[in-house]
Amino acid sequence: MFGYVIVNKPELRFREFDCYQSWYCGLCRALKERYGVSGQLTLSYDMTFLILLLTGLYESETAVGKDRCIAHPFAPRMNRRSAFTDYAADMNILLSWYKRADDWQDEHSPASRVSMAFLRGKRDAVSAKYLQKVGRIGALMEKIGCYEKAGEPNPDLASGCFGEIMAEIFACRQDEWEDCLRRMGFFLGKFIYLMDAWEDMDRDAQTGNYNVLLMKKREMADGEAFAAYADGVLRMMMAECSRAFETLPILENIEILRNILYSGVWCRYEAARRKKEKKKDA
Repeated sequence: MFGYVIVNKPELRFREFDCYQSWYCGLCRALKERYGVSGQLTLSYDMTFLILLLTGLYESETAVGKDRCIAHPFAPRMNRRSAFTDYAADMNILLSWYKRADDWQDEHSPASRVSMAFLRGKRDAVSAKYLQKVGRIGALMEKIGCYEKAGEPNPDLASGCFGEIMAEIFACRQDEWEDCLRRMGFFLGKFIYLMDAWEDMDRDAQTGNYNVLLMKKREMADGEAFAAYADGVLRMMMAECSRAFETLPILENIEILRNILYSGVWCRYEAARRKKEKKKDA
């Protein structure tokens, strides 16, 4: 679920990347303040996108500071935070717990089990704060689990559930922008789920874990046709997400947001595609 919604660093100006990094550092500090070091260890770049998006849309006031941390002890690093940083930290904890639970179910990894134990109390704190939202997300995660256990072959069903989860996370308020944010989150969530499945196909072929795209590849029985299908589906998801994004009246950090949506989300895809091709040619 994590590691796809990132910037394409070479395509950003230095000052834009420094700005992006400062929001990431702000999220890191929020996780430590709210959930301690174990919460801080869940840090990923994905929620930085959500902070930038919501801060720009609602024109939230930005607090700027400089602090040292364990990762950067010698020179203070700039950090930026808004009213949405704490919200993103809460959602990051929630998604991290479900990620560990999913890893435990798939691989029975002891590390995932330990991480779940450390995060359980933090997840419960988030659940108490966002009772209805977390309830809906929990029900959708259970639905995904049912699809996976049943070996559901339709790519739209499980990915659609994860899309609904991201829609819940993006729609932080009930207002005029809710529908658009939900649409963005929905298609981004579908992209993340399918991208994760696409990247894990070789591993899941060996382990026997559920992978809806691996099932589709076997059904099509044509590697080139499947590659075109997967590429087309992923690009369609991001096209719909980006179309919704462009209707939002955002000016602040717009180039960073566009870099992520139009370029950054494809960085891991291209790296994994080249790796698959090299392995195939070897």
